[in-house]
Amino acid sequence: MTGDLRGTKELVRLSLRRDRWLLPVSVLGFAAMAASSASATAALYPDPVARVRAATTVNATAAIVALYGRIYDPASLGGIALFKLTAVGAALVAILMVVLVVRHTRAEEEAGRLELVGAGVVGRAAPLAAALLTAGGASVALGVCTAVGLVSAGLPATGALAFGAGWAATGMCFAAVAGVAAQVTTGARAATGLGLIAVGAAYVLRAVGDLSEAGPGWASWLSPIGWNQQIRAFAGERWGILALPLLAAAALVPVAFALCQRRDLGAGLVGDRPGPAQGRLGTPLGLAWRLQRPALLAWTGALMVLGGVLGSLAHNVAGLLDSPGLAAIIEQLGGKQGLTDAFLAAEMGLVGTIVAAYGIAAAGRLRAEETAGHAEIMLSTAARRGRVSAAHWLVALAGVAWLLLVAGFAAGAGHALATGDLSQIGRITIAAAARVPSAWVLVGLVVLTWGVWPRATAAVWGAYIAFVVIGEFGQLWGIPQVIIDLSPFVHSPLLPGPDPHVAGLLWLTALSAALIAAGTTAFRRRDLAP
Repeated sequence: MTGDLRGTKELVRLSLRRDRWLLPVSVLGFAAMAASSASATAALYPDPVARVRAATTVNATAAIVALYGRIYDPASLGGIALFKLTAVGAALVAILMVVLVVRHTRAEEEAGRLELVGAGVVGRAAPLAAALLTAGGASVALGVCTAVGLVSAGLPATGALAFGAGWAATGMCFAAVAGVAAQVTTGARAATGLGLIAVGAAYVLRAVGDLSEAGPGWASWLSPIGWNQQIRAFAGERWGILALPLLAAAALVPVAFALCQRRDLGAGLVGDRPGPAQGRLGTPLGLAWRLQRPALLAWTGALMVLGGVLGSLAHNVAGLLDSPGLAAIIEQLGGKQGLTDAFLAAEMGLVGTIVAAYGIAAAGRLRAEETAGHAEIMLSTAARRGRVSAAHWLVALAGVAWLLLVAGFAAGAGHALATGDLSQIGRITIAAAARVPSAWVLVGLVVLTWGVWPRATAAVWGAYIAFVVIGEFGQLWGIPQVIIDLSPFVHSPLLPGPDPHVAGLLWLTALSAALIAAGTTAFRRRDLAP
């Protein structure tokens, strides 16, 4: 095995060189996000009475608990300052580590660069080891910087260290998950998709467990994100819980190495099926659909499950209220149906942001086809540039709409089965469809960036994270409204619910069309980029 790891040190240095901007910006960005949240909350809730009142309201609102989790020490400044970032932040850290590991393993292999590297004095397992070491080091650095930032914001050092360690351990766990996913599939997008599905499943399990009246339920103990919450930073830290994600990582890493040793270069545990002897793809659109179909089917299955779980939970929301005052307010705002609608609107917003990630990945296929040389081959035929580019962004737009409709229908069906009210299927499906234009804007941003500056296409992921963060935390941090309004997610109507503002749907759709048109025009006027 020692020979198989030869060259690991050099590959780690190469990984750090390639990610010399991504890693520092990400690590410092996460640390700054946590520190600024703590500082802003200290100004909003200066005394324990105000914090207890706010925490009681949060814990009594099932929609908030499902999205972010519970506050275990109502009087703790750190508890209320970071209750959103405990689960959401851990999920974002997990996504970062999944992308990082796949980028340095399966993506390199798919592009053919790993074969060139392997021709030198490099062991068979060295690329995987280097990727895991890079992700592990980034996780530790992120945890340390986060803890330092929280201490500088005035929070207790013990809780800050526990919070940072929780993020770090979660990152290591999902880095190991990505290492296994990279051995299972033959494509980087499929591997990333598997990793993101694992993150989504962990988040849903955490939400189901937190909604248990006893809290946390058994589902939370099946989720690495749930484990991070149960460390309970700033609420009587439980350091032993840190062993769970670390043990999971320790168990998955040998699996990843064993799979790496058993497969051929370029192959995966799930191999590609041979195509027909004679090709049947006569158009760029048909080829784009064939390339993107596996990922879309995987996302469809995952969102059907996610939607069904969320819909089945909605009818229990009103019964989870434990605050008489809040119950009276809800009755005045529309009764139990008003609370259920608020829960569903919040969950459809979460689903919309998740599906937007699919849209970015699907539209990003334009850049991948160009760098792989496939676009050049296509354009050497009678296919025109406009048709070649339109094929992929049309599939991305249609895929986004399809996934949100599937999630909405599944949520409506789950809610209808729980309540016996079949009319909820249509209402909730429409609520999910209202999130389509905001996700389309991200697709348009990918097309524009690819058309104007193809090397910067991956930077759209940074914009996506920024949009999610300012939409969730902008009000808390006191960010000017004009900056918050830059996020397309804040302009979607809050459906289902009374008096929806649908004007945003029109200009979001118009904006996405303008971005796509500008990107396609720019592609027609530039040379193919390497």
